[in-house]
Amino acid sequence: MSEELHKNICNQNLFKVFFKKHSKNLHDFLYYKFGERLNPQDKVQDAFIKLWENCKKVPPNKAKSYVYTIANNLMLNEVAHQKVVLKHQKNKPKEHSNESPEFLMEENQYRKKLENAIANLTEAERVAFLMNRTEGKRFKEIAEILDISTKAVEKRIYGALKKLRKEIEGL
Repeated sequence: MSEELHKNICNQNLFKVFFKKHSKNLHDFLYYKFGERLNPQDKVQDAFIKLWENCKKVPPNKAKSYVYTIANNLMLNEVAHQKVVLKHQKNKPKEHSNESPEFLMEENQYRKKLENAIANLTEAERVAFLMNRTEGKRFKEIAEILDISTKAVEKRIYGALKKLRKEIEGL
């Protein structure tokens, strides 16, 4: 009976012992080689699932090599997939607009004027204004972050809005 047990790794107890013995080392190997970003724990699980699915074909003395090879290949496939994703993220489709060239030019000029107006604000006003308008933070949150009173935040944002309106009024 013991000879039959060692002909393949399909025996549940043998597989369980094998998993407990090698899963952590396999995870560590993948983690050190590829890092946490590609989720080595999932690849370890997938490799052992493949081993279980092919347990009749894999002798116990080759099981460790089989699992390491499968897991390594899964990680390499993930790396290749991430490269494709990155490549497609870099290739932006051409932007088509139904807007007239004059409108686009005016919009660009307005954006530049707004950026200059924001740059001309005092640092305190600019910080409070941008935290409120771009990050969506409330006055109370800004006050806690900057360690000032809510009234001071209100005054800074009000002052920034007043200066921006005055500077951009010409448009």
